[in-house]
Amino acid sequence: MSETVETIDTEGNADTEVSATGGAELLVREGDIAGDYLERLLDLLDYDGDIDLDVEAGRAIVSIDGGDDLEKLVGGRGQVLEALQELTRLAVQQETGTRSRLMLDIAGWRAARREELRELGRTTAESVVSTGEKVRLQPMSPFERKVVHDAVASVKGARSESEGEEPKRRVVVLLDDED
Repeated sequence: MSETVETIDTEGNADTEVSATGGAELLVREGDIAGDYLERLLDLLDYDGDIDLDVEAGRAIVSIDGGDDLEKLVGGRGQVLEALQELTRLAVQQETGTRSRLMLDIAGWRAARREELRELGRTTAESVVSTGEKVRLQPMSPFERKVVHDAVASVKGARSESEGEEPKRRVVVLLDDED
C-alpha cells in the first residue's frame, strides 16, 4: 500500500507525492505516458527524435534527442520547452489522475542551461561575498531559480532568496548574515 505525502517546494507550492512504495511504479508509468504523448507529437510534426525515459530524484525525466528540428521545440530561452513540459504533465495527469512533476529536456537544452545557471549562481555569490553588494538577477522560471539557489547555497558567506511575482520573479543574492 502506498502512502501519500504533501511537500512544499522552494517556491512555496504544495505538491502531493506518492511514497517510495508505489512511487517508482507511478513514475515509470508517467514516463511511459509522456513518451507516448511526445512520440505522437513528433509524428504529427514530422520531426525525428529519440525519446529516453528515466526516473531521477523522485520524478520522471523524459529527454528527446537526435533530430535536426528539435531546437524549434525549445524556443527562445526555453519557452516552447516549458509549454511542452506543461502540456505533457497535463496529459500524464489526465491519464493517471495524479499531478505530475515530470521534467522534459529537448536536444540537451535544459542540461546545458542548468550548467550555465550553476556557473551564474556560483560566480554571482562569490562576487557578493567579495564586494558586499547584493545582486538582483534577471527574472527566471522556477526551474532556473532552483538551480541558482542551489549554486548560491554552495558558496560560504552568500545566500539567496526570490522576490517578485511570476513571470518577473527573480533571485536576489546577498551576504549571509550568519557568518
